[in-house]
Amino acid sequence: MQTEDILKQLFPHDLRYDIHGHFICGSAQTAVGKVRIVGTVDSAAINQQIAMQIAAEILDIIAEDAKTPVVFIVDTQGQALSRSDELLCLNRTFAHLASCVDLLRRKQHPNLAIVLGEAVSGGFLSYGLMSNQVFALENSQVKVMDLNAMARVTKISVERLKELSQSSAIFAPGVENFYKMGAIAAIWPVLNEHLIAEAITQQQAHITGYLDDERRFNAQQRQGRLLCNDIVQAVLSA
Repeated sequence: MQTEDILKQLFPHDLRYDIHGHFICGSAQTAVGKVRIVGTVDSAAINQQIAMQIAAEILDIIAEDAKTPVVFIVDTQGQALSRSDELLCLNRTFAHLASCVDLLRRKQHPNLAIVLGEAVSGGFLSYGLMSNQVFALENSQVKVMDLNAMARVTKISVERLKELSQSSAIFAPGVENFYKMGAIAAIWPVLNEHLIAEAITQQQAHITGYLDDERRFNAQQRQGRLLCNDIVQAVLSA
C-alpha cells in the first residue's frame, strides 16, 4: 500500500503534508483536534539532513506551546552509511533527535509512531521507538539488526541464532516479535480514522504516566522478555 493511501485512511479529514526527499511533515484533523505529522517515507536512509529536519520540526511544535499531538511516520532502512555522515558524527545527531522526542514527551504532548514500511536500527531507535507508543501495520518490517549482522557482532553462528529465534523474541526480527517484547503497543491489520484518535485520547487521560517506560511490563505479560523486570529490580536494589 502506498504512503498516500495509508495516510488518507488514517487521516481522512483536512490532511495536508509535504514530502521533501524522504522527509514528511504536515497536519490533519481528527476527532480530538489537530495533529502534526512528522517522519520519513520510502525506506529512508536517515542522514544528517533528515535527522535535523525531524528534530527542527519537533522543536518548532514544542515552541508553539499548544501541546499539539504528534504522529511520527516511520519508514526507514536505518541510518545512512556514508563516510561523510559518520565523519559529521551522525550518532551525535541521532542523540540530539532522540533528546528532542524526549523533550516532546516531557512537555506532555501526546505522541505516537506508526511503522508504515520498514523500521530498522538507529533510524527507528532515534525517533520512532522514543515515542510514547509505537503502532505498526501488519505487513511492516521491524528489526534492529538482521541475523547475519547479529552473528558478526555476537560471534554466534547464524544457524544458532535462527535456532534461538524460534523460542526467543529477542533474537528474532519481525513485527510480531517486537510486539511480544513490548516495543510495539499494537499491530493494526485494518486502518481507519478512529485508531489515531483513540490512541491520543488514551494518552491525554494519563499523559504523565507515559513519562515512565512501561514496555518491559508488557514484554513480561506477552512472554517476550521473561527476565527483564527481575534484572531491573536486582540492579535497583543493589
